[in-house]
Formats: sequence, C-alpha cells, structure tokens
Amino acid sequence: MGRVNTPKLTSEQRIELESGFKNGLSHCLRMRCHAILLKSEGRTSKEVGLITGMCDISVNSWTKRFVSDGINGLETQAGRGRKPIISIAEDREAILKAIKGNRQRMQAAKAEWESQSGKSVCRNTFRAFLKTLAEDINE
Repeated sequence: MGRVNTPKLTSEQRIELESGFKNGLSHCLRMRCHAILLKSEGRTSKEVGLITGMCDISVNSWTKRFVSDGINGLETQAGRGRKPIISIAEDREAILKAIKGNRQRMQAAKAEWESQSGKSVCRNTFRAFLKTLAEDINE
C-alpha cells in the first residue's frame, strides 16, 4: 500500500471546503472539495476516488493544487473548453448589417457574413447567435 498524502487543514480551510462542498456553483468544485475533505481524514487516493468518481491520479493532482493554491486552486480556470466561433464583440455589427440587408432570409445573410468575415458556421450556430443578439437588444 502506498503512502497517504494527508493535507493538514486549518479550521477556516475546513469550513471553506465544507461550504464549497455543500454550496459550490459547479459539480466539479463540489467533488474537488469533497475529495480534499476525505483526504484530510487520512483516506487513500483510491478510496477517495471510489467515493467521488475520480481516478486516484486526479485526486492526487487536486490535493497538490489545494496545498499550493488553497480553495481557489480547486476552481476550474478560465480558458478551458472550445472557444466560440462567433463573438459578440467582433461580429455583432457585421452580422446586424448582413441581417438588415437580407431581412427574412437567414441563409442569404449567413452567406454574406461568411464571405465578409472568412468564418464558416453551421446554420444552427448562426441562428443561436441571432437569438442572443435579439435577447441583448430586447434587454
């Protein structure tokens, strides 16, 4: 059996972790807080992994990150995931111009915007972006 890497928690850290476990905004944060709490009880990474649904390597990684960065280290960092193809800041004006020139013809507006911007998106992505623009205009 391997050695158990048990983080030593202060009472403030334990309260923060319990709060994060019970009230965390994301499921990931709640499970990471739970993993650290279980590790602080002296459990092995395999035991914690079985309880939380993580592999033991992930449990060890999150434990190291908690020791180095505290509870803020358990949150998912910005920049993860796929980047959006269409951005409101860059493409809003060009799409609005294409829509105004081709009212009631979304495919024509999409084709015009794609030729001007050099970007290519599917019909559903373009339509979803138009919905966000409509919500933004109505607010």
